[in-house]
Amino acid sequence: MTETPDLADWLRLLDVPGVGPVTGRLLLSNFGLPQQVFAASRSELAAVIGEKLADTLLRHDNPDYIHYALDWQSQPGRHIITLADEAYPRALFDTTDPPLVLYAHGNLGLLNRPAIAVVGARNATPQGVDNAERFAQALSAAGLTIISGLALGIDAAAHRGGVALAGSTIAVVGTGADRIYPARNEMLARQIAEQGLVISEFPLGTGPLRENFPRRNRIISGLAKGVLVVEAADRSGSLITARQAAEQGRDVFAIPGSIHSPLSKGCHLLIKQGAKLVDDARDILVEINWQNSPAPSANDSSETQATSAVAADASDPVLAQMGFDPVTEEALIDRTGLTSAMLSAKLLELELAGHIARLPGGRLQRTLSVS
Repeated sequence: MTETPDLADWLRLLDVPGVGPVTGRLLLSNFGLPQQVFAASRSELAAVIGEKLADTLLRHDNPDYIHYALDWQSQPGRHIITLADEAYPRALFDTTDPPLVLYAHGNLGLLNRPAIAVVGARNATPQGVDNAERFAQALSAAGLTIISGLALGIDAAAHRGGVALAGSTIAVVGTGADRIYPARNEMLARQIAEQGLVISEFPLGTGPLRENFPRRNRIISGLAKGVLVVEAADRSGSLITARQAAEQGRDVFAIPGSIHSPLSKGCHLLIKQGAKLVDDARDILVEINWQNSPAPSANDSSETQATSAVAADASDPVLAQMGFDPVTEEALIDRTGLTSAMLSAKLLELELAGHIARLPGGRLQRTLSVS
């Protein structure tokens, strides 16, 4: 448990309606610690935040929430960290909008370890999920902590890749730290709390409010040395994270994909704007000058992959005609000359063997293993 002097005053201050990080920092810069804010006169407060908010601040008290929060953080592995706490992550001090309080569950030491954020689409392709997990595994094995947002798709894959290895993982959630969202990631969230760290700036009990998820992205990028975008549409939350990373002076990396895939358009846009194209975890480690340990690859060598692809094409003409871009069954019928029934049987065989995956819109895509 983290001991923070006058923690109840911090909780009371941030529980005041209308007092968020910006107003909170304004009050702290003018009066000092929260107990000094509450000791200020109405006229002194009004001169800084206006009469209406000053009145609200002086009247507001929510002992039930403060009691709940203090009880929550008294349990093993749970922490409430303020800007005045020595455990507060140093990386967030370098950002323009650091949260005043962080609720944390797990290994607090991860907050000040070098990290890489791995983000991307919720409705990711099987290849994208595989890429995210493999990159995260390689980066975590090299000693970097993997940061993501616990969403479905790429986020979850990144956490799975990092959680059990040397660097472990941090999940920055858009709910209260005592809430798990989405429910499908409940087991993963519990594993992260046991072996990594779950953090939130939002009060305990906060549900999945839509506006909170883009806001938490600045913490994902702020904690990291760089952000890797695995898959993203041309309008996605991952691009918000990447933009915030660039504004915070962090590196931005992107994995390219098919020019026909909607989930590659965001990555290609980032590359056009200056993000660093990567196809191996070692590209990231070299770029950030990481020398902690030898870097395992998230990808086979180009020669090994090329050899494997040629061998697969030679043994299976349907794979050869499919290529690596998304394709429809109608197009494959034209390319292969097979009847619809014959092609459907062959595609089922390839899908069960893990060689192809079905995408939204009835398209198919070859899955090239990167292990």
